[in-house]
Amino acid sequence: MTESNQPVADSPLPASGYAVLADEHIVRVTGPGTRDFLQGQFSQNLDEVSNTRSPRAAACTPKGRAYCLTRLVRQDEDILLCLPSDIADDIQRQLGKYLMLFRGTTMSPIPEARLMGLLGTDIAQRLAPKVTGQLKAAGDTLAIGPHRLIRSQDTAEGLARFEFWQSGPLSEELAAIFAQAPVTSPTNWRASEIAAGVARLTPTSQGAYVPQMLNWQHLDGIHFKKGCYTGQEVVARMHYLGQLKKSLFRFRAETCAAAAGSPVVAGEREVGEVVNACPLADGFTELLAVVRHDAEQAQLCLGQGGPTLTPMPLPYTVSER
Repeated sequence: MTESNQPVADSPLPASGYAVLADEHIVRVTGPGTRDFLQGQFSQNLDEVSNTRSPRAAACTPKGRAYCLTRLVRQDEDILLCLPSDIADDIQRQLGKYLMLFRGTTMSPIPEARLMGLLGTDIAQRLAPKVTGQLKAAGDTLAIGPHRLIRSQDTAEGLARFEFWQSGPLSEELAAIFAQAPVTSPTNWRASEIAAGVARLTPTSQGAYVPQMLNWQHLDGIHFKKGCYTGQEVVARMHYLGQLKKSLFRFRAETCAAAAGSPVVAGEREVGEVVNACPLADGFTELLAVVRHDAEQAQLCLGQGGPTLTPMPLPYTVSER
């Protein structure tokens, strides 16, 4: 723990283990209007959400600001979404304004469902022995009974990651696999998300950024040819007219004081802000921050007079920089 009693992540991250992500809520959208409802609100093409593919997606305000970052997972005719618990009610409220137009279609939490983050390939291979050949790219999905095993983005350091979407009670066989597997902390999973360049919205950042500022297009989270959805005009304009002036960077700092919303400064100028941060056991903090491209080569600090930010690699290329 840090002095503020904040959980810290291992450094380096464990090569194997699973974490139960209790701060994520899985909700089910079901009914005859499921496709049309989600197609009109999310940046992903619902026709490409299948039993073998679970892409990321964003829901935006009419001004193109993302208030929800999630993954769309198909289960028969239904679609599952995962929502951070601290903004889940607000997301459902905003989506509910459009859902009411689709009679017979509902969106509700699945009380018995839970999301687990898997580090390394060991547990995934026990769940599905041929998993490395079947789930090669981020978003590739394998049905295991009613549950879903999904390949997530690897970290920049090459650590493989998977998500296990548990939709109900585990069979004895699956329960035995998890009972024998090493358990890791949700903090380690959050640190791996930062190392993989995957932003997570919080009350501080919700509705603050166009999805491209969070590198969502490089995580297969935006389908630019799917047609209209709320906020699509702004998102498309930024893509086709090349107006992206800031994006998500990964940094390391010798501090445990970083928090969402903390300013990133270059000299006297504020050039960005922290989106996610995770303190490490070695006394450093890793973080994701949205920073202006014209400040990329400057010496960046966490706040005025604060610790220097050391750039860290992302596992994908941000071509707009």
